[in-house]
Amino acid sequence: MESNVKKDFSNGSSNSEPASVKPERPSIRKSQQRRRRQCPFCVDRAKKIDYKEALRLRRYISERAKILPRRATGMCAKHQRVLALAIKRARILALLPCINN
Repeated sequence: MESNVKKDFSNGSSNSEPASVKPERPSIRKSQQRRRRQCPFCVDRAKKIDYKEALRLRRYISERAKILPRRATGMCAKHQRVLALAIKRARILALLPCINN
């Protein structure tokens, strides 16, 4: 008297998927993709990042006088290193504020 019908002992849902499987997120469309920021110094084709330009360097430090990271400024690695050096030189000459520990 056995039949070939499988018994469902799940939580009562009619889905054939197990309860632990999460639905997939929809993919990001091309119109919604974020465009990567370009390095402002590469765009301007700057030859040199000068430590004496305090107003320009001030954009790349936080309110607490910390150097902002690349992901926040959109700089390339090459210019981020040169920028950090210029900010440190400007701090020594008191053109920019220093960090107090």
